[in-house]
Amino acid sequence: MPELPEMETYKTLLTQKIGGNTIAGVIINREKSINVEPETFKHMVQNQKIEAIERRAKHLLFHLENGSCLLLHLMLGGWMFYGTTEEKPDRTVQVQLSFGDYHLYFIGLRLGYLHLFTKEEAKQELMDLGPEPLDVNFSPNSFLKLVKNRRGRVKTTLVDQEFLSGIGNRYSDEIAWHAQLLPKRKLDDLTDNEKVQLYQSIRFILQRAIQYGGYMDQPLFVGDTKTGGYNRNTYVYGRDGETCNRCGGTIIRDEISSRKTFYCQGCQR
Repeated sequence: MPELPEMETYKTLLTQKIGGNTIAGVIINREKSINVEPETFKHMVQNQKIEAIERRAKHLLFHLENGSCLLLHLMLGGWMFYGTTEEKPDRTVQVQLSFGDYHLYFIGLRLGYLHLFTKEEAKQELMDLGPEPLDVNFSPNSFLKLVKNRRGRVKTTLVDQEFLSGIGNRYSDEIAWHAQLLPKRKLDDLTDNEKVQLYQSIRFILQRAIQYGGYMDQPLFVGDTKTGGYNRNTYVYGRDGETCNRCGGTIIRDEISSRKTFYCQGCQR
């Protein structure tokens, strides 16, 4: 499932490609991917300019000039492609937004969705999300207050969207490795220094992943060399049996709360 870095990468690239452009056409191939009648969706979206694209947690919000908002959550298996009809991947498209000869294809939205809301409705949809971990106002003191009296494991707490927004399975493992903490450690067992290190690792890993373009397997457009660069730069995730870059130990795969989990027993304590 795309996490914060993937959606931030999409936001940046799509802003460059379609920000300020007008949606010339709409095709709905799967009605379950939207939340209103297809004709209502088309009426409210077609011929509208995209005024801004915003990311909140693992969501993207496409703000339209009429005050409407398209709220996207790709969920497991969802992705996007921007290009011409000839460039379109040979995949089933659930929703298509057209911009002249170029189209934004929403693919794999079996669990994901592109919902139409007012700005206030979209705000209500996202109100239960925790703080943005890369927000300039999210300080070490903010984090220490957040984890105070928390008893859950490092891994399960990091992926809790009501605790912090945007972190999922992959980056929780990367963060725990960088902080040199076993993902099964309990938060209330951590020292204050370890909690501060965890905060610093959250911000470092997410910023690093954004720098490399996240982990998506498919490019957003033909010639896209940014998307998916983190796949070649993971520390532990997906590297079971390989050597740890820090201590030379062996990375193992385990399960924590039914989630596949990767860590190094040699240097994560």
